[in-house]
Amino acid sequence: MITNLVQKSMDTRQIQAIVLCIFRRKESILVLENYDNEHEEYVYQLPGGSVGFGEYSWESVRRQVRSELGEEIENLTFLGPEENVTAENGKTLHEIIFMFKGDFVNKENYRKSEIGRGHPGASRAVWKPVSEFQRKKLRLQPEGLTDLLSMAE
Repeated sequence: MITNLVQKSMDTRQIQAIVLCIFRRKESILVLENYDNEHEEYVYQLPGGSVGFGEYSWESVRRQVRSELGEEIENLTFLGPEENVTAENGKTLHEIIFMFKGDFVNKENYRKSEIGRGHPGASRAVWKPVSEFQRKKLRLQPEGLTDLLSMAE
């Protein structure tokens, strides 16, 4: 469930179009770190967000990464669509996720432990080992994305 990507005011009976991007650094991926107060644990999400009306998915992923991280991307590759249907607070959320992999234009980002925030209140963007998600030591949302991480090698 991508709680910070879905607009709370939207009609939950609509399908939401989402873009997410995988950035790899050797055996790690870049994730946004958020604390889940309900479950008292950190949860992780790939950078991305909602597709704007009239905007192509590849335009959306570039815009979202620029907004969340303040960075430009290149070598954008479409990995395919994923679908996520989940319940949150008694409401059903239905998302079609356009999955991409990409590279940062600024190669210094691969040497940093944390990547800058694009706007106030943004999540912390950190590199975490893929194996930690595969072994369920860390929780990646939406849950089904862990299997796709090998596609972005």
